[in-house]
Amino acid sequence: MSSPAVRVIRISCAVIFVLGIAGMIISSIAGNNVGVVTTIGVTTAVASLVLLIASVSSSTSRLEVFDEASAQILERQISELVKSGTDETALRSIVRGATKLGRQP
Repeated sequence: MSSPAVRVIRISCAVIFVLGIAGMIISSIAGNNVGVVTTIGVTTAVASLVLLIASVSSSTSRLEVFDEASAQILERQISELVKSGTDETALRSIVRGATKLGRQP
């Protein structure tokens, strides 16, 4: 679910895309002024970058690579505690409980 600000940015960028394409076509036909066509094209390109940055920065999901790395770190910590004399069954039960607690909304 995206925030209202991201929704406004996406709609604005879509409007800029449509107007930019129309503007490039019209300015090419009307007088073929390279400066105007380039300015409209650059504006459209900047709008695409803004859309890309807004979409990436508003994403809340983690990459699987980070989840796997966190799991490996946790497993290493469990191994170290078990080597130091902690009961492995009790420790894993605590970890399972913490995981369930962390996944609750």
